[in-house]
Amino acid sequence: MRSFTYERAVAAQAAVAAAARDGAKFISGGTNLLDLMKLGIERPTHLVDISRLPLRDIEELPGGGLRIGAQAPNSDVAADIRVRTRYPVLTQALVSGASGQLRNKASTGGNLVQRTRCPYFYDTAAACNKREPGAGCAAIGGYNRTHAVLGAGSSCIATHPSDMAVALTALEAEIELLGPGASVRRVGIADFYRLPGDTPHIETVLRPAEMITSVLLPPPPPGRQLYRKVRDRASYEFALVSVAAVVSAGQGTIDSARVALGGVATVPWRAVEAEAALRGRPATTATYRAAAEAAMRDAVGQGHNDFKIELARRTLCRTLAQAAQPVRSG
Repeated sequence: MRSFTYERAVAAQAAVAAAARDGAKFISGGTNLLDLMKLGIERPTHLVDISRLPLRDIEELPGGGLRIGAQAPNSDVAADIRVRTRYPVLTQALVSGASGQLRNKASTGGNLVQRTRCPYFYDTAAACNKREPGAGCAAIGGYNRTHAVLGAGSSCIATHPSDMAVALTALEAEIELLGPGASVRRVGIADFYRLPGDTPHIETVLRPAEMITSVLLPPPPPGRQLYRKVRDRASYEFALVSVAAVVSAGQGTIDSARVALGGVATVPWRAVEAEAALRGRPATTATYRAAAEAAMRDAVGQGHNDFKIELARRTLCRTLAQAAQPVRSG
């Protein structure tokens, strides 16, 4: 057991100030951090408990959007009637993840910054650049069935684990951050995560002691929203491939589309090439196949995970076909 100190923050700015000390980390639900501490992967010397901060509310925004507090439990967000009716893709993504018990405890902010479930990251005897910069990547050339085929490189091929972040990417959410000196900034979720590059251990654009305070959802986009997750078992499992799609189709033509992928990339992956292949095209199987080909054009398998490329194409085609069905009113 490694010793550490603990304090419970009573205000957001006080929490940020406390997290500025060397070796400090925020803890909320702890569903990921505590596991990593037990394994010696995370070694904080001071924990700042932010779970009791008044950041649990889900509030209306002008124009029809929502502000979701960073401490709102995943289960509360998924069950909120405004989320269920306006952003069903988010509810579907949340209920597909973890278990009911974990969703009751896991926070919105914590979900966004959870770390990869790559087995080599969790195995402290294996080489992992994300855990120990410069150590190498045992997944490259190793058993890599669950690893990334998009956004990877020579330093890391670990996938991002969050279902929620994939849905939020399709919804073009923003993340509100509080930093030292009461500085506040907003970052689009597409800019929040960093590709591994030469620094796979730096996963987000969070600055030192900066804390997520809320997620901002813009007014719901037009069309049908759908989240589909393919995994090895029906529950309590991370995605091999997931698709978040928002498609508006009228008179047999796709007017607009947003597509995000999970389970196949090092970050929640916005499939902009697929979106371009869909807009203004007929809502047909041929169009969906063309979009799927565009989405996976730059995918690179590492051997055991080659199957993910075709699986992603088929999952995307099936999801688009369903999402492109007209939305019935009443």
